[in-house]
Amino acid sequence: MPIAAAIRQLRKELPSTVQLVAVSKFKPVEDILEAYRAGQRDFGENRPQELATKARVLPGDIRWHFIGHLQTNKVKLVVPCATLIHSVDSERLLAEIDKTARALGRTMDILLEIHIAEETTKQGLTPEEALALAGRIGAYPGVRLRGVMGMATFTDDQAQVRREFRTLKGVSQQLLALWPDCDQVSMGMSEDWRIAIEEGTTLVRIGTSIFGKRDSR
Repeated sequence: MPIAAAIRQLRKELPSTVQLVAVSKFKPVEDILEAYRAGQRDFGENRPQELATKARVLPGDIRWHFIGHLQTNKVKLVVPCATLIHSVDSERLLAEIDKTARALGRTMDILLEIHIAEETTKQGLTPEEALALAGRIGAYPGVRLRGVMGMATFTDDQAQVRREFRTLKGVSQQLLALWPDCDQVSMGMSEDWRIAIEEGTTLVRIGTSIFGKRDSR
């Protein structure tokens, strides 16, 4: 399916309460522009240098989401151009984002990445660690905590995926009770976004269903 047609089809299926982030990692500028011309404005990247490069050459009203693992020494590439960093998984990273954002005179919106999958390869904080870190967020005026992100186990067991998404939603609700800005839940990708919607996501990160399978790198 052409990119523009895929965008239109997803928009028909997504509730108005759910924002589509088109995961454009490894995809060429031409593909992103096709999605942009179809009205898409939110795009997700997972490599700092690739994000910085694309942000320089693509339209300025694109909202860039950083969705990959972020090393502290790469924060300076991401903060100047990202709208939302989904993958904050340590206080050390949070502190570096805060410092970089304040130096640029901006406030960086972030999500805490929660480890919900039964896979050791996935990154993230435990729910307990996330809640504790959120309690210290006032020490970092250069960031604004907007919510949580998580990735479910890659499995055909939909009941397991649903349980993991419910865990993430539960953390989100605990945060929202304390901080009213924490209203974002980033969960759901090409293979499980429908379950994520049923479990209360506000952001879905969809790449393959829009751009096709990515090139291996």
